[in-house]
Amino acid sequence: MALGQAQTVDSILGGALTIVQPASGYRFAIDSILLARFVCPRQRDRILELGAGCGVVSIVLAALHQRSEITAVELQPRLAGLIAHNAVLNGAAAVTAICADIRRRIPGLVPATFDCVVLNPPYRAASRGRESPNPERRVARGGSDAMLRDFIAAAARYANYGGRIAMVFTASRTAELIAMMKQHSLEPKRIRFVHSKPHESAVMVLLEARKAGGLETTIEPPLFIYGPSGDYSDEARAMVTRTE
Repeated sequence: MALGQAQTVDSILGGALTIVQPASGYRFAIDSILLARFVCPRQRDRILELGAGCGVVSIVLAALHQRSEITAVELQPRLAGLIAHNAVLNGAAAVTAICADIRRRIPGLVPATFDCVVLNPPYRAASRGRESPNPERRVARGGSDAMLRDFIAAAARYANYGGRIAMVFTASRTAELIAMMKQHSLEPKRIRFVHSKPHESAVMVLLEARKAGGLETTIEPPLFIYGPSGDYSDEARAMVTRTE
């Protein structure tokens, strides 16, 4: 990892965890914490995170569930280095970082061997919206690199039969997301919409699918990030500050 590049050191979960991330370019947001909270791994599940950034989701999962094995895959070498650094910094020995392109076979990984696959793909569709001048952020947001279809295909490839795929995505593309998942035999089982405030439209969707699962789907109660006063809602505050 190039330690000379500008970075920040940020505390999360009420100071229980410390995350080093780029000062500019890709930086994690609250959706990473919400995704980690949404995942419900079973004891001894093998977990794979695709497009892991600086490793926030994997680090939080290791802290919350004491997982025995979490593999975090990231395309950009600088960010992959930060995953390994953050794992050591937080005593997350369960987390292993791999620098690889999810659109190709990932070195060292065997298809259909993971119980749970976690992903936070770029929200923006290809060739839509203004491109970021920062190359790290541009890749993280989908500019000229892996898109939703690539993440879904990789998740289906590495999840075992009956394995679960958990992800966060922009709510405005929910129909597209579900259709694409079904094309890869991933059946939605849990869906929860995330709203900035009550009475506002959803901004994100948290979704768990099962590989070769049945058709029944549970729509969970909505999650509001902020209350009427503009502060975090009680539920969101607990998610971002507590370690249980």
